[in-house]
Amino acid sequence: MSVTIGQDRIILTGAATVEDAERLLAALLDHPTHVIDVSSLVRAHLAVVQLLHAAGRPLSGVPQDNFLREVVLGLLMNP
Repeated sequence: MSVTIGQDRIILTGAATVEDAERLLAALLDHPTHVIDVSSLVRAHLAVVQLLHAAGRPLSGVPQDNFLREVVLGLLMNP
């Protein structure tokens, strides 16, 4: 996975592994007002999902993977 910082968002791309959780946490701490763009996210390790949940921030975009979109991130995207 790649964590990219945009002007007003944190962009997650590819497959988010457990190793990516630390990079995501740093991005969340460094940019407390950024929304999180998951439109290019393919898979997410539970550690990454837990960070997204704990951050309590709006998610932007819609992942292409049905399971990720509807089950894993479904509750975060549609509170």
